[in-house]
Amino acid sequence: MDLTELLEIGEKQRRSQKGISLRVCVAAGCLSSNAQAVKQSLDDAVAAAGLTDSVAVVGVGCLGLCSGGPLVAVVPENILYEKVTPADAPSIVAALTGRGVATASQADFRHPFFTRQVPIVLENSGKIDPEQIEDYVAANGYQPLYHALRELKPADVVDTITKSGLRGRGGAGYPTGLKWGLVAKVKSERKFIVCNADEGDPGAFMDRSVLESDPHRVLEGMAIAAYAVGATQGFIYVRGEYPLAISRLQTAIRQARKLGLLGSQIFESPFDFRIDLRIGAGAFVCGEETALMGSIEGKRGTPRPRPPYPAEHGLWGFPTLINNVETFANIPAIIRNGADWFAKIGTEKSKGTKVFALAGKIKNTGLIEVPMGTPLRTIIEEMGGGVPDGGAVKAVQTGGPSGGCIPAEALDTPVDYESLASLGSIMGSGGMIVMDQQNNMVDVAHFFMEFCMDESCGKCVPCRAGTAQIHHLLSKVREGRAVAEDLDTLDRLCTMVKQTSLCGLGQSAPNPVLSTLRYFRPEYEAFLAKPEASSEAA
Repeated sequence: MDLTELLEIGEKQRRSQKGISLRVCVAAGCLSSNAQAVKQSLDDAVAAAGLTDSVAVVGVGCLGLCSGGPLVAVVPENILYEKVTPADAPSIVAALTGRGVATASQADFRHPFFTRQVPIVLENSGKIDPEQIEDYVAANGYQPLYHALRELKPADVVDTITKSGLRGRGGAGYPTGLKWGLVAKVKSERKFIVCNADEGDPGAFMDRSVLESDPHRVLEGMAIAAYAVGATQGFIYVRGEYPLAISRLQTAIRQARKLGLLGSQIFESPFDFRIDLRIGAGAFVCGEETALMGSIEGKRGTPRPRPPYPAEHGLWGFPTLINNVETFANIPAIIRNGADWFAKIGTEKSKGTKVFALAGKIKNTGLIEVPMGTPLRTIIEEMGGGVPDGGAVKAVQTGGPSGGCIPAEALDTPVDYESLASLGSIMGSGGMIVMDQQNNMVDVAHFFMEFCMDESCGKCVPCRAGTAQIHHLLSKVREGRAVAEDLDTLDRLCTMVKQTSLCGLGQSAPNPVLSTLRYFRPEYEAFLAKPEASSEAA
């Protein structure tokens, strides 16, 4: 495979595209709402109308507005139908020819949910068939890899990513270029690349959607990273609860190998790189990089102390670069458009965009991508449409079960790493759960602590015993058996667990408790046993 052949594949695919496309979302969310039957009904309706030469029905990845699924986009008419049923198919096709009116309702593309987005990671989602490599190539896919291999030195690639300001999108926000540079400098006979796709946060579906919608983008990002640091083997660690993502990754890897975009002497260069999948069993702790590596090696997935860090001593003792799905998905665009282009988006310290999964008590649930620094209020009230039925936002949790609960009065806070940390929360991988006035924050803290307690691997005492004791105290509060001193004990215990746990699970598990104690303490106090009740019990 050379550049001329790649460009020919893309041009041939573009020429084969028909005048009108009916793009049906076949990501997991819409498939669960019968999208496959919708696609089949549209195929049948197009055939019955004699329009097969001019209208194509295409299964595409996530169109974003999950609350409106199943979704069908009509291109180039720029129409989006929501909550489509198989029975709507004939009327949608009839509307294309002016012979009828579609029975399905239309979503407004002028709504802030769409207009506020800046798609980089999601630029192909909802536009290409994730199971057709030709569609990805037609969207300029694999050209950045060619550019890197044939026109840049490995150090140039590292320098580009460093100058872009990209930080790891898995949660910690470590500078990506710095991490790549550390792995590149280590001399070793073998190096590994690992894509962390073990997305286990309740309410989070960012990585899953990217893998289902644009798998080749992640493969290309990993290949560019491998060239930059000198690796020849990559692994994608994806949880077994994501069967559709696994299937599409397997298809994408097979297609890339067939075209010579993975394997030996890629683009007729000396660079060799292969990617294999490793399926996780659903342990939340395996999202932590050292536990993940243990699982790949066939061991029990438990964290180990650092140093040594994976950059020096990773898989099987060799230098290993670990980034998450969204981080790798940014790489092709940065190589294609340049570091300065990416660095101009976002804030001074948090560059680029961030993908979020909007969920909870909000009208427009779904997947969005916004520039870093976008205020929470813009995301929740403008893009998300606020709480249904005129309700009011009480809090928003960012960062999954180990993120903090941010009160409504702080909604003007910009979304970036430092601002969220100052509120006692974290960016995390991008989960964003909205709560309204009906949510009791003690119950919320109890729910997430129960999750973290159950998911603790038990290797270190602070996390194993500490999360259990925090959960016990929260239960005591909810049952009306706690006294004021118990809240002080709860606060001290949470601080101890944060400061002494071995890995990120224990270090961040107390965040929901500490943040709710900080911003919603009266709700805790309302549960406390009354003095007379305490004396009677004594």
